[in-house]
Amino acid sequence: MKVMIVGGGGREHAIAAKLKESKNCDRLYCAPGNAGIAQIAECVPIGVMEFDKIRDFAKKEQIDLVVVAPDDPLAAGLVDELEKAGLRAFGPRKNAAILEGSKAFSKDLMKKYGIPTAEYENFDSAEEALRYLESASYPIVLKADGLALGKGVLICADHAEAEAGVKEIMEDRKFGDAGKRMVVEQFMTGREVSVLTFTDGKTIRVMASAQDHKRAKDNDEGLNTGGMGTFSPSPFYTEEIHEYCMKNIYQPTVDAMAKEGRVFQGVIFFGLMLTPEGPKVLEYNARFGDPEAQVVLPRMENDLLEVMEACVDGTLDKIELKFRDEAAVCVVLASDGYPLSYEKGKEITGLEAFEGKKDAFCFHAGTKSGDGKVLTNGGRVLGITALGADLKEARKKAYEACEWVHFSNKYMRHDIGKAIDEV
Repeated sequence: MKVMIVGGGGREHAIAAKLKESKNCDRLYCAPGNAGIAQIAECVPIGVMEFDKIRDFAKKEQIDLVVVAPDDPLAAGLVDELEKAGLRAFGPRKNAAILEGSKAFSKDLMKKYGIPTAEYENFDSAEEALRYLESASYPIVLKADGLALGKGVLICADHAEAEAGVKEIMEDRKFGDAGKRMVVEQFMTGREVSVLTFTDGKTIRVMASAQDHKRAKDNDEGLNTGGMGTFSPSPFYTEEIHEYCMKNIYQPTVDAMAKEGRVFQGVIFFGLMLTPEGPKVLEYNARFGDPEAQVVLPRMENDLLEVMEACVDGTLDKIELKFRDEAAVCVVLASDGYPLSYEKGKEITGLEAFEGKKDAFCFHAGTKSGDGKVLTNGGRVLGITALGADLKEARKKAYEACEWVHFSNKYMRHDIGKAIDEV
């Protein structure tokens, strides 16, 4: 089979590496890809939102399956466009990708179908939101309704912070059009857990749990980012919690989307908060998480291409997912200054240390090739993932592997997976 991935970050490199293992994957393409993906796939210079070019290339090369990985093209309907052209695509259609594309939609869906989540209100104007916040209890959470690269969430300790947050989201439009509408949500306490799932619109299959670290600096300080590291599995995600979530969250979400005429085929990412009252949904994503994919996929024993085809064909009930017993930890090597301003074009050295390794992986996120060198080309540059017998061993090995790689403005958190010391 000929397979094409749309995207060019660390998540897409992890997907590419897993697809490359498939006995049915004869040729692998990626648009636009990056310097790491280029080592295992043929990269084509097409942007993720260039739908016509993606479609035309896929038709010309007779691609058997297009894997749409990032949120923006999913929300904008790339899968629909590809299917109209007679191409097979993995990922939700536009009317299902709204599960991530609109937080207001997802909150209303959970309310309608009794799926556990925080209490909330939706607002279309800053004036209405400000009036509501005058009598709200704090802390409180403000969320830009649309896609904001995982950064459109503000936790406000008091009324003054909330007022400033409304201005930031709805008036200053810090997150662009994502802030045309806003969700104000009750603040929840507890452990956060990320759970990735495959679904064909009827059946849902749960992948291994993970836990992300969003803040830029150690001890969860600093600005929100797309993710500075993650580990899998979460020791806090017990079998009892899993059974509760299957019954009350996972399957009900798939069923609710089907009842709404929005059959979801692809990956649903459940961001959960393990509250004192039980697990509740923090957010949905309509695709693999980044960097969650970098710890979940290396642990997966299944042929990823077979699972993706089962999602597209509606035969996921015939698949049982299997994961290695080993744990995985991913540490993101970023450009100093991320997520605000940072320099690009720095030479990366030491990448050859990962060649032939079975327990350490270097997933490229923001890289490019130039003059025979690999250069930095983004805020999050590399995801260094290691496998270990348990989380502590995986964490130790991941941080050791981080020292194999060098670029002049290299920055990382040093406490990824620190929570596991509390178990």
